[in-house]
Amino acid sequence: MDMISTIKGSMFENLYPEGWDLERLKYCVTSNPATICEKQEFWSEDFHAIPVESLNDIAVQFGHEIAMQIRKAREENRELVLILPVGPMEMYRWTVYFLKEWNVPCDHVHGFNMDEWADREGNTPASDDPVSFQYAMNEAFYKPLGEMGVPEKQRHFATRTELPLYEEKIGELRSRGAKQVMIYGIGRACHVAFWDPHFAKDYACEEDWLKATHRLGAVLHPLTIEQNAYLTFHGNYVPMTCYANTIGPGIMFQSDFSIGCCDGALGRGMSWQGQSLWMTLRYGKNPWITSSYIPTIPGKLLFLKELAESCNKINPH
Repeated sequence: MDMISTIKGSMFENLYPEGWDLERLKYCVTSNPATICEKQEFWSEDFHAIPVESLNDIAVQFGHEIAMQIRKAREENRELVLILPVGPMEMYRWTVYFLKEWNVPCDHVHGFNMDEWADREGNTPASDDPVSFQYAMNEAFYKPLGEMGVPEKQRHFATRTELPLYEEKIGELRSRGAKQVMIYGIGRACHVAFWDPHFAKDYACEEDWLKATHRLGAVLHPLTIEQNAYLTFHGNYVPMTCYANTIGPGIMFQSDFSIGCCDGALGRGMSWQGQSLWMTLRYGKNPWITSSYIPTIPGKLLFLKELAESCNKINPH
């Protein structure tokens, strides 16, 4: 008795992403935890999944990886396009720490926030509203860098007016030799940014999906709303919006390198990200699973070691 045998006719049948193959998903998450880092055919040769022991270790290592990309670009006298998330956030404190320790100015960095809360028309919260991603990014990353930080004119946010210009702005930087690095987390529904699974049915083919650069007022999947309710709003739905602005595959997967993490442990043996991790690394490329394209580009995915085992255990709670 499991979901495969009971989903037909249930309320969850209409909620579950229709493009997910439950049999294939079952194969992914029941794999031997010891094999999770073994390279798959669809992985880039330069992609690596890296297990980490603790949440604190992930924050430090993640921050170090970001800071190192900023440092390397400066040493190469090269501009750097950073695609940036708000969630996870803990790594930014360490990114700032390492950059200050190394005395690395960031005037060569161009930051592009990957998403933002929105209404149906793509209108976003005010920049000084604590709920906004713009406010969070300024407080966690830009302001702490101080005078050595990213110039204000090089900080870009996913507003209704600016998000549609990302492709052109990034393209101009790339034409001058800039490197593009994407920083990311992976959602419960395997989204990256807010590019949710059900968007796949709006595109005739994978090629069209891969060309999509952004969405304004994108309709969020219920699994994404649920995830953000308990991770950000203490389980409260009321402060949330059901829409967001987000970059798309046409920007994300054009990156030269990516750095991400899965750290979704909740304590007392509970976690929410084990399935998402396994699907990312094992399912194979599929537009219904945005994060399945992460391993196709060079990069590092740091993950909490216990997540690899979580799908193979039953929590006694």
